Amino acid sequence: MNHVRTRCIGTLGCLTLAVAAGLAQAQDAPADDAGSDARYAALRQDVDAHIARLEALKRELAEQEAALGRLQHALDEQTLAKHRGGTGRGAAPQAAGAQAQTEPAPPSRPVGQAPESATRPPEVAPIFDQPGVLTPRRKFVLEPSLQYGYSSSDRVALVGYTIIPALLIGLIDVREVKTTTLTAALTGRYGLTNRLEVELRVPYVHSSGDTVSREVFTGTAVDRVFHASGSDIGDAEFTVRYQLNRGDYEKPFYVGWVRFKSRTGRDPFEVTTDCVQRCVGNTTGTGLPLELPTGSGFYAVQPGLTWLYASDPAVLFGSISYLHNFARDNVSRHVLDGNTEFLGKVRAGDIIEFNLGLGLALNEKASLSIGYDQSIVGTTKQNGQTVPGSVRTTLGTLLVGVAYRINDTSTLNMTLGAGLTRDTPDVLFTVRLPMTF
Repeated sequence: MNHVRTRCIGTLGCLTLAVAAGLAQAQDAPADDAGSDARYAALRQDVDAHIARLEALKRELAEQEAALGRLQHALDEQTLAKHRGGTGRGAAPQAAGAQAQTEPAPPSRPVGQAPESATRPPEVAPIFDQPGVLTPRRKFVLEPSLQYGYSSSDRVALVGYTIIPALLIGLIDVREVKTTTLTAALTGRYGLTNRLEVELRVPYVHSSGDTVSREVFTGTAVDRVFHASGSDIGDAEFTVRYQLNRGDYEKPFYVGWVRFKSRTGRDPFEVTTDCVQRCVGNTTGTGLPLELPTGSGFYAVQPGLTWLYASDPAVLFGSISYLHNFARDNVSRHVLDGNTEFLGKVRAGDIIEFNLGLGLALNEKASLSIGYDQSIVGTTKQNGQTVPGSVRTTLGTLLVGVAYRINDTSTLNMTLGAGLTRDTPDVLFTVRLPMTF
């Protein structure tokens, strides 16, 4: 009889060798032995028992491998959340450009079950207006914010004709305009489902502007300062957002949204303008508003799409949108002495906006985001004709944001923006404090 002397390694290996040894013993038994049939039946029964045990161990091993795969996937998600700033205990705030919303740590789950956050976009530090991650179901986020903006521009207007080069006969109007805007807003978001949320934002705006110029047709060499300011509620906004796909570690997340902007603020047609006669072409008055508006004066709707892609250890994000301003009929504006100037039908230009950003976690609580936002503003039309002096404008802003997780329900977010084009505000500084309930 042959003997199997190979050393077995592991339970499956030993069972396999035992089955092979039993079969070898059954084959080596003498044919003329009276007890060979009984021994062969016993060995066969033993071999069948080993085979059954082997099959059971194979099934158990397959189940353990499947559970290990699920655990590895969950571990990858938790590791990614740690690098990009997850919302669980001990994780950093998310590192990139949408709204940071911190939620309490999820309850413990059975071993091998991936956390629900694996189907949600990574939360990111807010540097753009639209967030990329939604509020969880039945959660409410209250976000007070404060934004400071400053812009300055120079204007030179030459009205006349030239006799020879460098000799102008007519009017030279030089103006320097400096505007400071302070906006305090209160935003509330509520998660209807894990993939659908609604948002209401109500701002309060204070604007202050100074114009330095010289009076026209007076021959004076002395600069005069024209000051105007305004404080009132701004244009309230209502937004609906929906996560279009489940996404994954190697797949981007897409969030579609629609924003409706009201005209609850005091619009440019309601404030009094410094004009004695028509502002277009008149020679008296500055043509500037005596009080600054706090709203645009037009209803608007803005559909858009936001995307986020996790690329360990960073998060890439961006969005694209189109804002449509609805035209207004029978528009008039106020001028001095209680008079009004009829303007007719006015339609502000539509706006195409897109932005890109990158976020990176610095440690367990802090994260950094950097991005670029650009808006292309169309021309304003009056009675179907382009308003004189109205041109297509491009606004470009470089944004840097920092997020710091205060606790499991609150995050402090700060964003600094620098204007890259002449028409963009020079400085924008925003502070947000989202709190989850």
